[in-house]
Amino acid sequence: MQRERLGSRLGFILLSAGCAIGLGNVYRFPIWTGAYGGAFFVLIYLAFLLLLGLPVMVMEFSVGRASQRSIATSFDVLERKGQKWHLMKYLGIAANYMLMMFYTTITGWFCVYFVKYLDGSLLSAANDTGALAGTFVGTITDLPLNLIITAVVLVFGFGVCALGLKKGVERITKVMMVALLLLMVGLAVYSFTLPGLGTGLSFYLMPNGERLVNSGIWTVISAAMSQAFFTLSLGIGSMAIFGSYIGKERSLLGESVTIIGLDTLVALVAGLIIFPAYFTFNPGVTEIAASEAGAGFLFITLSGIFNSMGPVVGRIVGTLFFLFMVFAAMSTVIAVFENIMSFWLEKTNLKRWQIALINLGLLFVLCLPFILCNCLPSWGDFKIFLGKNFGDFEDFLVSYLALPIGSLVYTLFCTWKFGWGWDNFFTEVNSGAGAKLPAWIRPYVKFVLPLIILVVLVFSVVTAL
Repeated sequence: MQRERLGSRLGFILLSAGCAIGLGNVYRFPIWTGAYGGAFFVLIYLAFLLLLGLPVMVMEFSVGRASQRSIATSFDVLERKGQKWHLMKYLGIAANYMLMMFYTTITGWFCVYFVKYLDGSLLSAANDTGALAGTFVGTITDLPLNLIITAVVLVFGFGVCALGLKKGVERITKVMMVALLLLMVGLAVYSFTLPGLGTGLSFYLMPNGERLVNSGIWTVISAAMSQAFFTLSLGIGSMAIFGSYIGKERSLLGESVTIIGLDTLVALVAGLIIFPAYFTFNPGVTEIAASEAGAGFLFITLSGIFNSMGPVVGRIVGTLFFLFMVFAAMSTVIAVFENIMSFWLEKTNLKRWQIALINLGLLFVLCLPFILCNCLPSWGDFKIFLGKNFGDFEDFLVSYLALPIGSLVYTLFCTWKFGWGWDNFFTEVNSGAGAKLPAWIRPYVKFVLPLIILVVLVFSVVTAL
């Protein structure tokens, strides 16, 4: 079968950025930035993006483009006879499925809140925290509703992938990403008109040594390091797949910098949207703790802020914000579904629509433990391992194990002779016009980068436990 190709460079950049841009950009990065020292945290975060995220991303893209395959067979194509790097495919595809076992349902929650603001029903709770918390709990514990919204997300995502790479995945994702960026700019402009702008920007981006010291230097560094690593969803082939769909016209370093720049821009602007509104409608409040970074902040705290804006403005801003979140989440869903789709295309003789139907049913069944965990007390109280219920354990396996282990595999494979090797990787990443990876970086990516990833892995596991 001839390898499909993306129609444009813009499509590649927006698809890859859409995969990277996710929920953590909106609810975790802004709060951590403010709570951990403002501009100090941003500088540390950017340093780790360059030291950790960028090299691993170019490695994933290089493996994908050189092999012209997904994670299903990319290592098979590039490894030497008798090597076992191809076993990475099982970790990669398992992590893609595991991620979607909870991410699809959470995406459905954003769809529900978008509809609730669109029809005005959520405004009835005003800014009553108790009522808003009740609405959120009612949403995530409603079994029929969760089954329906999960099915809707699955049908839409696999429906887009079934249309094909150019006609479905690239075309739809382009529309969503452009709309996401426009919504982001529009919401930020509105936030800049609010009286809490000064307080919000001061909390968010002004350097604050006191918060940095009070939080603990190591806590701040580890938070920046983990955020820089996890925000890009590296290590499970979700970037490599898009590398396999492009030619060698452009060097991969420049493309990776552009994608990381878009991901970072969304994360930074999310704070510009949130904090002026937060401090405008919470007079007297000057701080937000890092512990508030979670789903409750999005669905309860922010909903209260939107409702405080009044029945007209609040309805408009709430609708646009949750539409923004739907696009951010759905772009990731479609990207991961395309990775799953490509895996099956390389391993079977099935057509796209057949693979879509099979995986729609398969993933719906796989999503049930997370749904039941939220909707049925007996499932929520059941601890599957390490004191974690199904949902927490699924997140632990993906975020704290699969991503760093997979990234370590890509790093060793691309830099050591017992893998693909530095020379092959260096040639591939620098093929085409654009910024080139310098040769002097070899000792860093070969020796230091694996150690950093191991630190991330150990710290993440210890923290999660």
